[in-house]
Amino acid sequence: MDNNLPVIYLAILVGILLFTFINVVPQIFKNRKIERNFSRLRNKLAKEKGTAQEYYELASIYSEKKVYTQAVTLFQKALKAAEEEEEKNIAGIYNGLGYVYFAQEQYDLAIRQYKEALKTKPDYVTALNNLAHAYERKNLTAQALQAYEEALKYDPKNATAKRRAESLRRLVAA
Repeated sequence: MDNNLPVIYLAILVGILLFTFINVVPQIFKNRKIERNFSRLRNKLAKEKGTAQEYYELASIYSEKKVYTQAVTLFQKALKAAEEEEEKNIAGIYNGLGYVYFAQEQYDLAIRQYKEALKTKPDYVTALNNLAHAYERKNLTAQALQAYEEALKYDPKNATAKRRAESLRRLVAA
């Protein structure tokens, strides 16, 4: 048994190192890619006017970094650029802007943005889920339930909408 102890310790160490390598290295590469995009977009947009997509990407990165004031400004620039480019697919920009307002607990502004996203794309399930969540935060249970049920019309397998709608139905029935 004493002869096997170093082998067991070595096997445990190799297992820990392998687990770390498998979980950490991909995250490092992902972060490096995000940082490269962040730097590239920031430098480009500081020098010249960008496209709606470029503003959206940079705003999303700021949003992930929780730098919300900068994200709001960039999402608004993305909306303006999308209008100038006559971009038809702007629902994602409105949804992103809504998410940033939601993260800052500005629920009325978030709701407005989610509704704008749904005007341009009524079957946008993510915006419906986000709208319902914002309604929940404002204790507007009936509106939240309606939004979740609308999401379920478009995506009956939507786990979030199913779970939350069921919970809200019980709340409304009580």
